[in-house]
Amino acid sequence: MATFYEILNAPQERLLNLFYIAVRGPEKEERKQKIKRVAAKLGLRSAQVVCGLGFNRHIRNLPDIISALGFENYEQLAADRNSYFINDLYQYLSIEDVLAVYKALKHQYDLIPVIQYLLTSRLANIEQRIDATVNPLVIERYKKELRTVYAEGIAQIDFAESRLTNVHSGFRALINEVVIMVETKLIPIGDIFFRDTVLPEEKRKLISRGLVPANFVHDRLDDTATPAKEREMLQACLSLVDKK
Repeated sequence: MATFYEILNAPQERLLNLFYIAVRGPEKEERKQKIKRVAAKLGLRSAQVVCGLGFNRHIRNLPDIISALGFENYEQLAADRNSYFINDLYQYLSIEDVLAVYKALKHQYDLIPVIQYLLTSRLANIEQRIDATVNPLVIERYKKELRTVYAEGIAQIDFAESRLTNVHSGFRALINEVVIMVETKLIPIGDIFFRDTVLPEEKRKLISRGLVPANFVHDRLDDTATPAKEREMLQACLSLVDKK
């Protein structure tokens, strides 16, 4: 028996010990069935075995395990791993599994660009699910996942910029994402506060957190191009910034 966290973070010797016995079975066995059988022996799901191994920093050095599971090479394993990660929405990979991946990869610099690429498609799938079902459990897991992406440094400037360009993103407001961007020092407050793509409600939350200097608010009010809805919000928040 094993846990997802163990497979994800295990050293080479432990991986060999875990899979040496687990992979034993019929010589001619379809890959999907073989992985399912091995996963059952370990007390895991197929998605957990593929992603745990696929994101383990040592798996490239263990071609015997890769081939024993029915993969031709690491690239084929990585393709299956990527598919699971993008498309599984907290069904076979729990939120704890997903967060463990982010925490494990923050020091695997060769895989950070990979997970950043996968993240865009994964989040789009989750957001589509939320739009379709408004499931509160999915929403809470989504919030936790995105906060971890920023906290662990997986989200970089390109990711943040892509999120900011979506003017109609209720999802961004859902988790106070612009606050997280500022608090993690990914984007300076002097940059983010003067963007028209940042919603008035998002700016109000920045102000209420004490992240906006008073002169920024006054400069925004003095700007004749500031939209009326934002101007109304800023006027209402003047007492919060001027009392400092």
